[in-house]
Amino acid sequence: MPKSYISRRVAGLKPSGIRKFFDIAATMENVISLGIGEPDFDSPPSVIEAGIRALREGHTHYSSNAGIIELREKLTAHLQMLYGVTYDPKTEALITVGGSEALYLSATALLNAGDEVIIPTPCFVSYQAQVILADAVPVEIPCTMEDNFDVDPQKIEAAITPNTRAILLGFPNNPTGAVATRERLLEIAKIAEKHDLIVISDEIYDRLVYSGHKHVCFPALPNMRERTLLLGGFSKDYAMTGWRIGYALGPSSLIQGLVRVHQFTVMSAPTMAQIAAVEALADRDEAVGMMVEEYDRRRRMVVSELNRMGLPTFEPKGAFYAFPKVGVTGLNDEDFANRLLNEERVAIVPGSAFGAGGEGFCRISYATAYSKLEEALRRIERFKNRL
Repeated sequence: MPKSYISRRVAGLKPSGIRKFFDIAATMENVISLGIGEPDFDSPPSVIEAGIRALREGHTHYSSNAGIIELREKLTAHLQMLYGVTYDPKTEALITVGGSEALYLSATALLNAGDEVIIPTPCFVSYQAQVILADAVPVEIPCTMEDNFDVDPQKIEAAITPNTRAILLGFPNNPTGAVATRERLLEIAKIAEKHDLIVISDEIYDRLVYSGHKHVCFPALPNMRERTLLLGGFSKDYAMTGWRIGYALGPSSLIQGLVRVHQFTVMSAPTMAQIAAVEALADRDEAVGMMVEEYDRRRRMVVSELNRMGLPTFEPKGAFYAFPKVGVTGLNDEDFANRLLNEERVAIVPGSAFGAGGEGFCRISYATAYSKLEEALRRIERFKNRL
């Protein structure tokens, strides 16, 4: 056998459970894919025009490592207006290649070999992987449907060891749609302060909340700004996934570490996409509001139908995912998703792909057309009734 030259860290990574089902579905006909977390809306027309104009005006060169100053200024002003948290656009803001790069930079810049990162799960599939790639150790804290998939501060405190370096939060949550309560986050803030921990808060779905629920920006909590990295992006709120624009905000002592890695990996985010992102922040609330209204309409229909057909489903309060409990059918989540795809041509993602706490559930993205969701639900019910 030839020697493997792949590092143990990379060789040990599990393939993305999301991409696995997406790739299989792509080879089949008549499939309704509810697996990928991507808005089905196009970017707002004015954003598209801003990108085209940037290209025509010759903005095809590198920007500064941290990103164009106009975008950093608009972004920090935007977050100050929304959440009352203030950052210096010159030293405390970094524009990245999507929120995924911001997560990678955070892990690489902050973690040493053997450090532990506490991660409430179910969570986005990249969280554990990025910690492992930084030669650190993910410590999963399962959340439960019975507790509205909110994070349990007591479980976090119980998991802290001398090696604990950080807590990684993702709310509004992918895959559950949970929105963490202010009361729970305040308890986590006290724990972080007590044990001198960094908090990495991925808030990429911050604008996508429903039914009067409010997103709580973690660094806006008392004493948290100086120990928090706030991660976000334009992909979900503004339907700009392909533009690949994200960001990291935090105290300059942390951000400069991220910039140091960023400059040796990607240099800078795409300049024309940064200019388009400036336009997205220029009073695009109308476009965001329209998308939220439509997601909410789909959300209510999907949750109602899943519960009606006997698949208990927590009511998501944010993002654009439903997380039905498919274990009640007698199948585990992997078998349920595999058979549903092969027998009824509906692609969803097993909950176990999202870590501890996800087993027995499946993630359904309702970021697709209402009529396709209706047909997918008919197929799901037909499949369930045959079990």
